[in-house]
Amino acid sequence: MIDPMTRVREWFEKLAPRERRLLSVFGAVLSVFVLLLVPLVVSLMLGSRRDTNRAIRDSIFAIKNAREEVQKRQAKRDAVIARYANRAPPLAGVLEKAVRDNDLVIPESRDTPEVPHGKRYAERSTVIRLRKAGMLQLAKTLEQIEQQHMPISVSRLNIRRRGGERDSYDVELGLSAFDRAEPSKETAPAAPSGGGTK
Repeated sequence: MIDPMTRVREWFEKLAPRERRLLSVFGAVLSVFVLLLVPLVVSLMLGSRRDTNRAIRDSIFAIKNAREEVQKRQAKRDAVIARYANRAPPLAGVLEKAVRDNDLVIPESRDTPEVPHGKRYAERSTVIRLRKAGMLQLAKTLEQIEQQHMPISVSRLNIRRRGGERDSYDVELGLSAFDRAEPSKETAPAAPSGGGTK
């Protein structure tokens, strides 16, 4: 049996010198091409995998870092929902108590119709007028209203000074309460009973 390398050597020796040179140059070019191409392909593959791994790592870090932000948002949302858990009492009563505690009198009071805000919230408003109110009395009244832990806000405040009188103002004060209605859970209609006989 003849060794395959011996066959190749014999075949190469039978070639003309010009063909041997061309074949040697071709072999050198091919070996350089292979030596450069393989590392280049491997480098490109590793580079794309590195980019993919970096993107995945960045996504994981973003998710981990966002947990705290999501928890903060959830806590804020829960605080808002907890504030709306107790429906505010009638606004005229809240205003009357705050005004009476600060030695004022309500000569005129007017309730406005409910105004819906989206699907879950509705706004109730009451507007009162005060005559000859002092600024300290008014400030204490507003502070007392603000310290209520209910979804109530002062929505209107018009202050006019009474001519010629010191520390005497006519005040128009509007108070709004926001009520949150839980969405009604729709129940599926009952299936007709087919067991009845005629």
